[in-house]
Amino acid sequence: MIEVELSRIIIDENKDEQIVVLKEKGGNRFLPIVIGLNETRAIKLKLSGTITPRPLTHDLISSIIATFGIKLEKMIIDNLIDGTFHAKLYLKADGMLKIVDARPSDSIALALRANASIFVEEQVLNKLS
Repeated sequence: MIEVELSRIIIDENKDEQIVVLKEKGGNRFLPIVIGLNETRAIKLKLSGTITPRPLTHDLISSIIATFGIKLEKMIIDNLIDGTFHAKLYLKADGMLKIVDARPSDSIALALRANASIFVEEQVLNKLS
């Protein structure tokens, strides 16, 4: 697994799909991922520190996770199938680890809120080379 960090977000308000770019920590490989406008906004709101009057979807999910004593330990982008990235959330509660399938865009938005590490499987990065 390769740890990555959010490098940049490329936004085109005239399109429904945006691009989030992850960069290998301590390396020079990049992973561009096409995501929806709503997920882009959720990520940007978190990065900017904007607090909304009522919780939006990713804030609500983060609140539910915390309320039940669950910790989002990490997220991993673990596959690329037919041009679609797949991710998993690694959640820990009461000493038990649970793995949940999720879209990378939602996973990134949640990982940022939980200060959780973001990883990409080496074989996914190799598919892009």
